[in-house]
Amino acid sequence: MVARAQSGGTDTAAELYARSGAAAYGTSAAQFALILEEILRKYVPNAEPGAKAEFCSGLRLEELALARACAAGSERAWEDFISRYRQKLHGMALQITREAAHAAELADSIFAELYGLSEREGVRNSKFVFYTGRGSLEGWLRTVMAQEFINRYRKQKRTVSLEEQTEDGVQFVANQPEPVRSGDGRLEAATDAALGELSAEDRFTLASYYLDGRTLAEIARTLGLHESSVSRRLDRLSADLRKRILEGLRTRGMSHAQATEALETDVRDLNVDLRSRLAQDSGSTTFPSSKAPARDGRSRQQ
Repeated sequence: MVARAQSGGTDTAAELYARSGAAAYGTSAAQFALILEEILRKYVPNAEPGAKAEFCSGLRLEELALARACAAGSERAWEDFISRYRQKLHGMALQITREAAHAAELADSIFAELYGLSEREGVRNSKFVFYTGRGSLEGWLRTVMAQEFINRYRKQKRTVSLEEQTEDGVQFVANQPEPVRSGDGRLEAATDAALGELSAEDRFTLASYYLDGRTLAEIARTLGLHESSVSRRLDRLSADLRKRILEGLRTRGMSHAQATEALETDVRDLNVDLRSRLAQDSGSTTFPSSKAPARDGRSRQQ
């Protein structure tokens, strides 16, 4: 059984259970031990008992207990989660989508997936089962939401009929500008220039997260920062890049409406060597040659 023997200052299974607060959600000590065993098999399957105990002691036990109790259907756990994270989730969604209505839709969809509205073989299908406590629950939620946003964006149809948009309640304005095609060299030039203005550390951060698929925790360890600092940096970089590209498009003769629409282009359609540009001066040697992101979505969970 996990962490049953003490090694130095590490906790026993009973102490880990007490620290987690899992009892408040009706999770028994045996059930919580099984959760820890599952995590140990995934990350340190061949470690000595003392090393396993130390690993478990470093987990976010309270957040792990909350998430797994939610996955198991504990109403008390879900109420606690809602009170602690509802506002944060809506804030994350707004940061990602930059639009209130879309943010509400994205946040609601994440709530549904976390709650587990669907079932598989009689068991609720909740995303909470993928949280392992190795990083903060807030950071994990941000990653899940960003992944969902990317998946939704890539599933969108390139063109939507007038009838479909009308049924969806989309309002139309007169004299809309001609859409800017991905082949427009101004978009590629503005994107390339904006990437070229980044510092080496900012390039490394973006390349590590979006191209190499590293987790926030992995990037934080490399840069000697806290995981939350990396998360904030990624938010800042995304906003700054969007602003710089918009300015670059406007200086190249686009109207604000045209520039905004140009940014809706799928990055995979741009003739910009993102890996080469982001790796430049970043000290990274892990980027294979490609003109498109190596990943279709960010699926790794902490």
